[in-house]
Amino acid sequence: MRHECIDMKVDYEKVDAVWDGTQPKLYTYILDESEELFYSHKRPAVIVCPGGAYRFKSDREAEVVAMKYLAAGNQAFVLQYSVAPSRYPSAMLELATAVAYVRSHAREYHIDPEKIVITGFSAGGHLCCSLGNLWDEPVIEKALTDAYPVIEGKKMWKPDGMILCYPVVTMGEFTHEESRELLLGPGFTEEMANALSLESRVSEKTVPTFLWHTQEDQDVPVENSLQLAVALRRNHVPFELHIYEKGCHGLSLCEKIIDNGTIQIPEDNAGWMDLALRWLRRL
Repeated sequence: MRHECIDMKVDYEKVDAVWDGTQPKLYTYILDESEELFYSHKRPAVIVCPGGAYRFKSDREAEVVAMKYLAAGNQAFVLQYSVAPSRYPSAMLELATAVAYVRSHAREYHIDPEKIVITGFSAGGHLCCSLGNLWDEPVIEKALTDAYPVIEGKKMWKPDGMILCYPVVTMGEFTHEESRELLLGPGFTEEMANALSLESRVSEKTVPTFLWHTQEDQDVPVENSLQLAVALRRNHVPFELHIYEKGCHGLSLCEKIIDNGTIQIPEDNAGWMDLALRWLRRL
């Protein structure tokens, strides 16, 4: 296995992005190619974005998750993106750069360049959903095209799908207020909030989506996933949605390995990973 830590270089000044100066890093978990493994030369890739309200990145939603994807035969990555006082669109540009970087190294990393998926938890879900919806926004092209030129209309930073785990989606009634304030800044306007209420940004360009949430989530209400699912349906975007009855926010893998001593873990919910892997194989 190849494990590296790679600086993600973004030209923030080109788009006047507010950035805190912290170097975003992409951690790689790359399985070796083997003549004994038929599909080892061209595996799917999953880029993991941990949550943390755009204030920090949770270890419970980072490497331990990447290891699950790796064990299932996928090449895995963890993006340690910048958080507050960075503001939108800095983190989205970093994730776009990560997708483009992985795709540009597909042969070296034994990756299928048409099967690069982003997966995010909570605020990391909002980050993934931002790119999954807004990958065609001019701000991304302006920041990235020097490093990753658009060739025959193909944009290297477009993900092929997204797996969203109890994601922050809306900036409206059911939002997670801390995530909204840290992403947009304390003086954010209604126009800024509407622009990043991602249920309203779904279009036919939105990438296929896998969603899961719990109906007991008090921090990021299940309406975030429900509103997104309705928007995906209206725009004929393929999606799969799972709502579990029990469980608080931040359950990650729903296994004892992520137990922090403060939450009850409904192990029945751990099946979300198998469902996500099956969805990924069908993508």
